[in-house]
Amino acid sequence: MANKFKNTNSLLEFMFIAETFYSIQGEGKYIGVPSFFIRSSGCNLRCEWRDVISGEITKCDTPYTSWNPQGTSRSIDELIQDVRQTPARHVVVTGGEPFLQRYLPQLAEELTHFGYPITIETNGTIFRELPQEVYLSISPKTRNSVPYGSKYEKEHLRQMRNIKVLKKLMARHEYQFKFVVVAPGDIYDIKQLQEELIIPAQYMYLMPEGDNSEVIRTRSRWIVEMCKTLGFNFSDRLHIHLWHNERGF
Repeated sequence: MANKFKNTNSLLEFMFIAETFYSIQGEGKYIGVPSFFIRSSGCNLRCEWRDVISGEITKCDTPYTSWNPQGTSRSIDELIQDVRQTPARHVVVTGGEPFLQRYLPQLAEELTHFGYPITIETNGTIFRELPQEVYLSISPKTRNSVPYGSKYEKEHLRQMRNIKVLKKLMARHEYQFKFVVVAPGDIYDIKQLQEELIIPAQYMYLMPEGDNSEVIRTRSRWIVEMCKTLGFNFSDRLHIHLWHNERGF
């Protein structure tokens, strides 16, 4: 049977990649699993979080893939070779927003062919047909992520939630929903989406926003209590505790 994801001209199968590295998954269901990361560059959103108490503003923790996309064109063959040179037993395709990459389906098909379980991390605003074996870590953005007062505010609000796409992704793949939480009031937006999509509590993860251990630990205390009340899962950010917010981990 022909590979429906395979382009007949492999020279055209390039993706815009910020970095690749071998580490452990630091978030969600597969936390702690040794994984090879392929980080695509480019995003259709411009996330920015404001602490309602301190007023402190933090941008996306990978601004080099969103606010100021950086990277190089890498062929799918090169990326597969990079993965196979490590003992990784899991591959994570992240970003930025990987679904912007035209040849994401071909990359996923090739990784599946070599037997790698794959997680793709996405904001859930774009749909592409992928192998059904792909596991999706979906992080819809809530109003706590809007860059209010910037030139990106209106476009971010317009694009940050696509219910039709989310339903299609849920119908096709196994998934988790992972939400970045800054303040207790964020839960109202999260609960509204859960109810609209009828997401079972066991697929819901709440994760503290923060780029250092102190902030993450402080927010984790009350987020854990929120998870206990709602029956949601708590997700730490293990890579931040181990390597702060350095690239390549």
